Amino acid sequence: MKKLKLGMLGAAVLGFTATTALADDYPERPINMVIPYGAGGATDISARTIAEPLGNAVGKPLIMANVTGAGGATGSVAVQNAKGDGYTMLFARVGSHSVNPAMKATLPYTLDDFRFVTVYEINPVACAVRVDSGIDSMEDLVAKVNEGGVSYSSSGVGSLLHLAAVMVLKEFGVENPLEKATHIPQKGGGAAATAVLNGTAAFLCTNSSAIASFISNGQLKPILVTTAEPVAGFDAPTAADLGKPALHQLVGWTGIAGPDDLPDEVAKKWGDWMATATQDEKFRSTMEARGSIIELMNPEDANVFIQGQYNTFRKLVDELGMRIEG
Repeated sequence: MKKLKLGMLGAAVLGFTATTALADDYPERPINMVIPYGAGGATDISARTIAEPLGNAVGKPLIMANVTGAGGATGSVAVQNAKGDGYTMLFARVGSHSVNPAMKATLPYTLDDFRFVTVYEINPVACAVRVDSGIDSMEDLVAKVNEGGVSYSSSGVGSLLHLAAVMVLKEFGVENPLEKATHIPQKGGGAAATAVLNGTAAFLCTNSSAIASFISNGQLKPILVTTAEPVAGFDAPTAADLGKPALHQLVGWTGIAGPDDLPDEVAKKWGDWMATATQDEKFRSTMEARGSIIELMNPEDANVFIQGQYNTFRKLVDELGMRIEG
C-alpha cells in the first residue's frame, strides 16, 4: 500500500512538473482565436483591432477564425471542448456569456465551463433611430410605442439586441413591451442596423461600436446611451441623465476565455499579454472612436461583472417570460 501511495504521489508530481514545463514553453506555435460572431459585428471589430498588438505581445501568430451560429454558442462550444492548453481561446462576448445563459434553457454550456482571463472592453448600449424618423427622444419613442405599430430590429431572437430593446422599453414605463413593439430579428448586428436604415424597423438598441460609423456619417441618430457618463461621438442623454440607473448594467463587453482547465501559468501569461496589448495607442484610439471603453479587468473582477450581468438579465427574462426553451 505504501508503495502504491508513493507511486501515485510520484505520478502527481510528474504531472504537475510536466504541466509547469509546458506552461513555461507556451506558446510554441500559433494560437487559434475563435470569434463566435460574424464579420463586421462588435465582437469581430474588437477582436481584429486588438489582434496586432496582442500578437506582438504573445510573440506567435494568432489565427483569427469566425465560428458563427446559435447566437455565439457554436464558437463557444468549440472552445469549451478544446484541450485546455491555451492553443484555442475565445473572444467571449456579452451575448455568448451573459445573455445566452440568461435566455436559453438548453444552452450546451454554463459559465463554469470557461476560465476567463480578462474582460478588456466595455461597449455602452445605444438606442438609435433614422435621422428622418421624427423621433427625437426616448419620450417620443415611448409615445409612439404606446400608440402601436412600432418595430425594432435585433441580431436574432434571444440576442443582446433583443433583450436590450425590451429592457429599455420596460424601464421607460412601457407595459408588456413584448406585445407593444414588434420584434424583427435579423442575421447579425450589421443587418439589424441596416433594417433601421432602410425603414424595416423603427429603432434598435445595440453596442455603440456597431453603429458608431452610422452615427458619425449622419445616417442614424442616437436617443439614449446606457452609461452614467456621456459617450464620445454620441450626442444623446445617458441613462443617468434620464433617471434610469438600472440600465447601467446593459452594456456590451468583450473578454478572453479558455476552457475551464486552462492552467494557472497560462492564464497569467494572458493577463500579462493583455495588459501590454490594451495600452497600444492605435488600438485604444480606434476603439474609443467607436464609443468603447477600454477597461482591463483581472479574472476575479471579470467573473463578478459577468455574474452581475447574468443575474440582471435572468431576472428580466423571468419577469417577462422571455426564456427560450428550445
